[in-house]
Amino acid sequence: MSTTAEHSTRLERVHDNPTSNARIRERIAITTEAARRAGSYIANAPHRPIAPTADAVEALDVFRRPLQDGPIPAREVLAELDAFGSPATVVQNHGRFFGFVNGGVEPAAAGAAILATAWDQNTGLAVTSPAAALLDEVAADWILDLLQMPQGAVATFTSGATLANFTGIVAARDALLARAGWDVHEQGIFGAPAIRVIVGDEVHASALKSLRMAGFGPGQVERVPTDETGAVIASEFPTDTDALTLVLLQAGNVNTGASDPFAQIIPGIRERVGWVHVDGAFGLWAAASPARRSLVEGVQLADSWATDAHKWLNAPYDSGVIIVRKDEDLRRAMRIEAPYLKTDEARPLIHLTPHMSQRARGVETWALLAALGKNGVADLVDRTSDHAAAFAALLVAGGAELLAPVVLNQALIAFGDDSTTDAVIAGVQAEGTMWAGGSFWHGRKAMRISVSDAATTPDDVAASASAVLKVWEEVRAPKRA
Repeated sequence: MSTTAEHSTRLERVHDNPTSNARIRERIAITTEAARRAGSYIANAPHRPIAPTADAVEALDVFRRPLQDGPIPAREVLAELDAFGSPATVVQNHGRFFGFVNGGVEPAAAGAAILATAWDQNTGLAVTSPAAALLDEVAADWILDLLQMPQGAVATFTSGATLANFTGIVAARDALLARAGWDVHEQGIFGAPAIRVIVGDEVHASALKSLRMAGFGPGQVERVPTDETGAVIASEFPTDTDALTLVLLQAGNVNTGASDPFAQIIPGIRERVGWVHVDGAFGLWAAASPARRSLVEGVQLADSWATDAHKWLNAPYDSGVIIVRKDEDLRRAMRIEAPYLKTDEARPLIHLTPHMSQRARGVETWALLAALGKNGVADLVDRTSDHAAAFAALLVAGGAELLAPVVLNQALIAFGDDSTTDAVIAGVQAEGTMWAGGSFWHGRKAMRISVSDAATTPDDVAASASAVLKVWEEVRAPKRA
């Protein structure tokens, strides 16, 4: 066995190479320069409009050029990227971006992302990165604990909730068919017993996309009516489900934040040996808050769950989470076999998601959870939900209309007729104080306000509400004239 001194000597010989040393020095210099520019971007972002200016977007055309023959120094490439790319970004992580349920970034996660990029780890197998594999496992276990998931459930990271939904749906499909004596791994899905698929009327588009990718077309999907908040009406849910039934429920309607009545629906489905998958891209995190846990009561009774770390949890993009009640159901669907991939590892990630090569997403989530703790995550959920309610109250006090109760971090607002609401949304986006997008709710155009950034403060809410009301006044002024 070699000594530490001998090992160190060998490393010195390996790295005592002028070319190798030059590349290392260049990498250190570029990484340091990138960090400096990133710091400057963060410092300056609060002083510019949330959306980029038209001139900044137009200037992006500088990147549209033929690829040159020779190299360009890395420092020059980075400078160009910063000079033209940075001004054309949308400021999503300084507290005033309220669009698309896009989260900001917790500082610990942002720092971990920089370090993990320097590590440059492929986490498909633990042998390629023991550190990343362990951090993925720990972060996943912490999430299971936070969400009070059933004992024995397994979780890991994907590129987002869409792929997490897909993973859960494929696990469900293969498990249901296996119980019926059909092995998808060997026989495929053509000719397999038919699976009945049931969703709520307010099912998210990403869940429908995931169903389609798993082989279930829109024409095969049964829809159950929803109430005024977008939650499934339990009394309307079919009671004749069976062992070949896949049900998709929702934690957190993308417009209202409302969740389906899990405790009333899931027990019957499971008694009849069906499978329940929950799309909880952001709403599932209500389970981490003692104050709001009742909003998703019974969600833990399901068989699989999809959520995002890059939304409400404020991990960097991209980071989704798939959770499955039984490890064997996930591995049945996701396993991959090749002589060079044989492993006796207890938790090889290549057998848990569709990914083979994959970045170390768990590192960032581990860092933010380590920094926040259980109380910090609960506070994040509660604080941003309170901000959404306060935002809505300020707009209603100014004369706007709230289209659905605020139950989590989403608020739906109308400013009169559809054309006026559209004009206010466009005006707010152009004005620059804050950013919110549009939606359509029960026949009405609406501004959808999603408070998902941990950086949002009461001052941000007050300034943003004031800006919205001012724009609305400007939109109405010509009509009065």
